Amino acid sequence: MKHWRVIISGGGTGGHIYPAIAIAQEIKRRQGRADIIFVGAKDRMEMQMVPKAGFEIIGLWISGIQRKLTLSNLSFPLKLIVSLFKARKIIKKHKPDIVIGTGGFASAPLLRMANNMGYPSLIQEQNSFAGVTNKWVSKKADAICVAYDKMERYFPEGKIFWTGNPVRQDLINISLKREEALKKFNLSADRQTILVIGGSLGARVINQTISKHLDTLKSLDCNLIWQCGAFYHEDYKHKDEENIRVLKYIDDMQAAYAGADIIISRAGAGSVSELCIVGKPVIFIPSPNVAEDHQNKNAQSITAHDAAVLIEEKDLEKRFEKELKALLADKPKQEKLSKNIKTLAKPNATKDIVDIVERLINKA
Repeated sequence: MKHWRVIISGGGTGGHIYPAIAIAQEIKRRQGRADIIFVGAKDRMEMQMVPKAGFEIIGLWISGIQRKLTLSNLSFPLKLIVSLFKARKIIKKHKPDIVIGTGGFASAPLLRMANNMGYPSLIQEQNSFAGVTNKWVSKKADAICVAYDKMERYFPEGKIFWTGNPVRQDLINISLKREEALKKFNLSADRQTILVIGGSLGARVINQTISKHLDTLKSLDCNLIWQCGAFYHEDYKHKDEENIRVLKYIDDMQAAYAGADIIISRAGAGSVSELCIVGKPVIFIPSPNVAEDHQNKNAQSITAHDAAVLIEEKDLEKRFEKELKALLADKPKQEKLSKNIKTLAKPNATKDIVDIVERLINKA
């Protein structure tokens, strides 16, 4: 069996980088001597995260197009031309068996050049609303792995594989009992537990909403595990008390998920995929400040299956307390949401994606 040569590109945000690293790790698990290099955008977070995961990365001089007129936009055509030439050079040197893109502007020149040079390619789209880069390179891609149904709106139907998004392997089997999990947070298992997650840095509007409704939550006699994030911990840490845990970040997400009865979360692609696997009732509060309103569309694609509650930020004032109280009081609805969201889970996403990679390499 020959050792695979693979180039992977994706970046700009963790939502593009984590799936790329997960795919690389699964390739290494199958083929210890596989030759894998990453291509990213200079000065973006992938240039630190990829080497930390143990892989080599080459940076391109490329950036996205801003939505308003800026100097950066004026230099975009030059950056794209320079990056296409550099991508061609990288491909000629490494002669990959396959090129994989997980979205973000860094993957555009690499995938485009790979397609033009006749190399097999696979793209992975995390969101329910396809990103600009993936739409641009999809026509010549050999396979398109998606996380949501109805993606033929954006991509050629015959190339689509509904694999789901790669997620952290430790979440696949949450065998921890609820009581044990809550003990880790020094909380009683006699109360219903609400888990609030706003990302490692936190989510300002979610934190403000929880803080505002804290007296109501106390009156409902609930536990609260509140991950407020690194930016906001100083503002809220004094609110930690008997049945309320205010945390900068959660080291043991497995325990947090196992102990939760209801989860309040943003709707980034990775979070949504994890929460489908966790299978607990979820209230999504999408961030309105992301490209192409991805989070709102991700959440809508789950609520379309009657599998979660969606509250947009603009409606929090009038809906949050009412919806949370209703869900806490309605066990049958909790069970229905839990059952429905589990049907959307794709726990084998990473393996399924690499199965397709393997088929394309063997076919070439």
